[in-house]
Amino acid sequence: MKAILFDLDGTLLDRKTSVQVFLNKQYDRLYPWLKTMDKEAYIQRFTELECNGYVWKDKVYKQLIEENSFSHCSTEMLLDDYLEHFQESCVPFEGLHTLLYSLRAKGYKLALVTNGREMMQMRSIRGLGIEIFFDQILISEKEGCSKPDAEIFNRALNRLNVRPDQAVYVGDHFENDIIGAKKAGMKSIWKKHQPFHDSQADAEIDQLVELIELIETW
Repeated sequence: MKAILFDLDGTLLDRKTSVQVFLNKQYDRLYPWLKTMDKEAYIQRFTELECNGYVWKDKVYKQLIEENSFSHCSTEMLLDDYLEHFQESCVPFEGLHTLLYSLRAKGYKLALVTNGREMMQMRSIRGLGIEIFFDQILISEKEGCSKPDAEIFNRALNRLNVRPDQAVYVGDHFENDIIGAKKAGMKSIWKKHQPFHDSQADAEIDQLVELIELIETW
């Protein structure tokens, strides 16, 4: 095993907690414009509309404004606030930095392969302070292809100069991460976030700290 590839949201970034932290702060910052809606209702509706990050934020904010009587508030205003401040609310899963330090020390090549918009994902990566650990970072918008398409995984492997059988992909999404990695010929590790009867992954972990010992057994 020479290379370890990671998903971002839900695997390294505790996205659910990060969004909750950010929305609390955003509501407080923009209270004069958002006060016609209760904070808890604002957070709940945003969470519903964005579908765990699969709906672009501009569409989410546009819908929020259409549904509520926000005074002198625009989609651009809310989106600009998100772009400027979300990285300040990024929460890593426990043990993230220790894990990455250890993997680098052991000589593994590391890559990050994530779906999403380049600007937003890079801000999250920098908010976590992990950009320096990765040899390659591939983001679907920039690459023009996305998980679970094997192409984006193959590009990462080529740039790392490793074969599929020398690499493992770690992710939390069944189709995008586990099935996608298998299509590319890699081993896969399921970062569990909910009960799942058969992830079809080669291994499963609950916490990031479990990863090093697991990989060493391979």
